[in-house]
Amino acid sequence: MKHAALTRSAAFASIATALFLVVLKAWASWQTGSTAMLGSLADTALDLVASVATLVGVWVAAQPADENHRFGHGKAEALAAVFQVMLITLSAGGIALRAITQLIEGGETRAAQEGIAVSLIAILATFALLAWQRHVIARTGSVAIKTDHLHYQSDILLNLSVIAALVLDQFVGFGIADPLFGLGIAAWLAWGAWRAGGEAIDHLMDHEWPEERREEFLAVLARHPDIRGVHDLRTRTSGADDFVQFHMAVDPHLTIVEVHDLMDEVEARIEREFPGVEVLIHPDPNGLVNEQGVAAEELLPDRAP
Repeated sequence: MKHAALTRSAAFASIATALFLVVLKAWASWQTGSTAMLGSLADTALDLVASVATLVGVWVAAQPADENHRFGHGKAEALAAVFQVMLITLSAGGIALRAITQLIEGGETRAAQEGIAVSLIAILATFALLAWQRHVIARTGSVAIKTDHLHYQSDILLNLSVIAALVLDQFVGFGIADPLFGLGIAAWLAWGAWRAGGEAIDHLMDHEWPEERREEFLAVLARHPDIRGVHDLRTRTSGADDFVQFHMAVDPHLTIVEVHDLMDEVEARIEREFPGVEVLIHPDPNGLVNEQGVAAEELLPDRAP
């Protein structure tokens, strides 16, 4: 399957799972009166909204470049991820507020068997969704699906927490277990939102590739005998698209046609090693001196002195 089809399939699976769990947990929340279960319901309801945002994000990101968006629409995925982070943060705040109120004013849970059964069903459904999301992430690297995957991962712990809260409250007699677990769930969601927001912001801010990937890219260039050096290497990722631009030092005696042919060779080599990367190369005569009076060249890995 292609990138767009895979990301859409993961988004649709996420929406279907969230719809199923919202109905199930709404019933369980009404039956049990549990803050932890209510928190689980709120999280799943926000999962549903976030999954719809993910679907919109990956659909827009898959659109080809057009006259008004020459670099494509890849950042739509990061925007969808930011929207998800905002929803997760709001969810965490609401759950924490409910838990604190219950600690102060008191409250009881009930129908533990029903709540536990619903939580176990939710865990099984979430495991199935996570398995498909991992497959899609491995094939596409989608930042929106990664963020969706993160908060569904937290759902496993969240549902286990609901089970623990109901068991401790109704079978052990530890009356404040439910709000305490609610606070723990809220803290976990807030931490997950903080981590997920980092990658989305990196995409929006055109963060450089990881150093290991930059070195791998330079190593590919170093294998071409006619490249004398590279400087001003700039990299970024936008959704599923990667962009690279750099200055390439070449023999100053080459003709324009020969330099053009050399650039075509380099682009073909890059395409083989980094499929789909959009490359912009600026050729410089070897030994060119910059404004500071020094040769502005970054030595290639296997040509370092």
